[in-house]
Amino acid sequence: MMLGSNVGIDLGTTSIIIYLEGKGIVVNEPCAIAYDEDNRILCVGKNAEEMSERNHDGIRVVHPMADGVISDFTATKHIVSYFLSRVCKNMIFRPNVVVCVPSMVTNLEKRTVLSLINAAGAAKACLIEEPLAAALGAGLQSDRPKGVLVVDIGGGTTDVAIITMGCISVSRSVRTAGNEFNEAIIRQLRRERDFVIGERTAEQIKEKIGSATLRDTELAMTVKGKSYLSNTPCTFEVTSTEVFLAMRPKLEIILDTIRKVLEEAPPDLAADIIDSGIYLTGGSARLRYLDKMIERKTGIKTKAVTEPEKCVALGTGKALADMDILANNGYVFKARTGKEKSESAG
Repeated sequence: MMLGSNVGIDLGTTSIIIYLEGKGIVVNEPCAIAYDEDNRILCVGKNAEEMSERNHDGIRVVHPMADGVISDFTATKHIVSYFLSRVCKNMIFRPNVVVCVPSMVTNLEKRTVLSLINAAGAAKACLIEEPLAAALGAGLQSDRPKGVLVVDIGGGTTDVAIITMGCISVSRSVRTAGNEFNEAIIRQLRRERDFVIGERTAEQIKEKIGSATLRDTELAMTVKGKSYLSNTPCTFEVTSTEVFLAMRPKLEIILDTIRKVLEEAPPDLAADIIDSGIYLTGGSARLRYLDKMIERKTGIKTKAVTEPEKCVALGTGKALADMDILANNGYVFKARTGKEKSESAG
C-alpha cells in the first residue's frame, strides 16, 4: 500500500490535465509558463498562454513540450511542480503520480519524464502509454481477448494502437497532430495569399471552418493578421477549402499510420477491429468529419468518443483505481533514489 494521494497527469504538448483520485479532473490548463527577464516565474497555465505572442522583450513565454516530449526540462518541472502543489496542498505525504507518454518514446525519454516528475515533487512516479490510457478513459472494454483500435490525436503526437486483454499489441506514433494542422494553415496563407497569422488565429480557423473533407457548401471567415508584403495589419477572408487543402497532407500521414498498424496486426485482431471499429480520442479528434474521412478510407466504422480531450487523463484515473492494469503491463512506480539524485547533479 502506498502512502499519499494518487494523481494522474496527461502531460501534453498543448495542455496539462491532472486527475486526482476521489475528485476527478482538477486541472485542465495550457502547458505554458511565463518568466521575467531575471528568470523568475510570473504565471503558469492559462495566464501564461494569454501572454503568448503578445509579450514584450522583458517577458519570455515558454511551451516546454514539443511533439509529445520534453524540450525544456526546467520549465516543464516548474509547471508540474506548480500544479502538483496546487492540487495536493495541505496533504501530509507527497503524491504518487501516473503520467502518460506517447507509445513510441525512447527509454531515455521515459527516464527523463520519470526524473522530472520525481523532481517536481512526486513521492513515486509511473508511466503509462497514452493510447492505453485513452482506451481506459473512453470506457472501451480493452481487458477482453478482443482487439480495439485507438487513434489518439493530441497537440504534438498521434498514437495509433491495437489494444487487447488490457495491453498494447501493435502501435505506432507520429509527430503529426493538432499543432501541425495549425502550422500547415499558417504556411498555406503565407505562401498562397501573402498573409501572416499567429498560432492562436490558426487554431480558431481550424475550429470554426476546418474539416477533414471538402465541405459540400464552402464556408468562410474573416480573420486579422499582417500583410507579408507590406508588413502592415490587415483583415482578409479565409475559406474552408483553403483550410482543408492546407491540412490534407498532414491528415494523409495520420491515415497512413493507421494503415500501417492494421497491416502489422495479426489476422484475428484485424478481424476483431472490423467488428469493434476505430475509436478517436485526443483534442484533435474534434476536427469535423475526421471520423467520416477515416471510415471512408479504411472501410472500418470510426467514431470519435465523448469528450475526447479528457480520455487520457480519465484513463490514468482508471489505472489508479485498478493497480492491476499497471502491474499487468509491467508498469511499476519508481522513487528517485539518492544515487539518481547524485548522478543528475553531477
